[in-house]
Amino acid sequence: MSRVIFHHPTGSPQASAQEGGILDTRGRPMRDLRISVTDRCNFRCTYCMPREVFGADHVFLPHEALLTFEEIARVAQVAAGLGVRKIRLTGGEPLMRKQLEVLVGLLAGLRTPDGAPLDISLTTNGALLARKAQALADAGLRRVTVSLDALDDALFRRMSDGGVGVAAVLEGIEAAVHAGLAPVKINMVVRKGMNDAQILPMARHFRGSGHILRFIEYMDVGNTNGWRMDEVLTGAQIVRIIGDEFPLEPVDAGYRGEVAARWAYRDGGGEIGLITSVSQPFCGDCTRMRLSPEGRLFTCLFAEQGHDLRGLLRMGADDAALAARMGGVWRARADRYSELRGTAHRDHKIEMSYIGG
Repeated sequence: MSRVIFHHPTGSPQASAQEGGILDTRGRPMRDLRISVTDRCNFRCTYCMPREVFGADHVFLPHEALLTFEEIARVAQVAAGLGVRKIRLTGGEPLMRKQLEVLVGLLAGLRTPDGAPLDISLTTNGALLARKAQALADAGLRRVTVSLDALDDALFRRMSDGGVGVAAVLEGIEAAVHAGLAPVKINMVVRKGMNDAQILPMARHFRGSGHILRFIEYMDVGNTNGWRMDEVLTGAQIVRIIGDEFPLEPVDAGYRGEVAARWAYRDGGGEIGLITSVSQPFCGDCTRMRLSPEGRLFTCLFAEQGHDLRGLLRMGADDAALAARMGGVWRARADRYSELRGTAHRDHKIEMSYIGG
């Protein structure tokens, strides 16, 4: 396995138009809405919310600034009318938002113009998942992704800096399975020189479990994680490390806009995913819009500014006005930061802890 190539299909205006919905300037349809429900988190991961920046004196958004669950559901329903089919709840840590299952229930009751339910999922660090998984599933959550960057407990605690051990996260994954949210996706951010020695232990642990382990290249998201290119272990390198012990073969993408390149164990032990936004960007097929906790729309994870929806919502705007605003933002979208990384420096990127990964 000396050479590894990831293929990410690039969209075209013609192909996208056939799918229905609105298109951006690069012919990409809006299919996914990622909703950050809080900017707070119970971890202080070094690559996301380092404690030296997000310490005890850090000022988070006040509760009254956050969109209410009803406001979020209304935005989601309008987005469904514009082509959105998938909604992912993120943060911060979304399970820190009280009674999140109430929001899940509201979203699960929404329908697309042709009467289909939306696909509702959640990304979490897993620390609170054991106590919340069943209520979330009962409310209509369909899938869950859990972040776990190491199996070695001491290393995990150093990286997450949240006072929670690996056992609690694994317990959350099992609770998700028991609640009917399997298969669970497990995301591991790989930072060279920090946790890259955990790649094989993670692969061995989850191989054959039915879960999908996904490796994420260390990214320059936000301005606080001190990102450097020499700390990036590429997806191709990760595939070679795993493939030397467990032979792999590429798998076709399951749908347009899938961010993870899929690889299956040749012996039938399941599959892994590689998210390669640094070494092999997939901007050309990105179908995601992002909503911040206080109601600002962002068209890219690396954006510098958002577009206010909360003002419209609280001044009594009708759904047509909301749709016009959201549709206009998407149609003007030209983002492709990862393709331009190194030539398109941005000093004020939004933080991943605020808008979600």
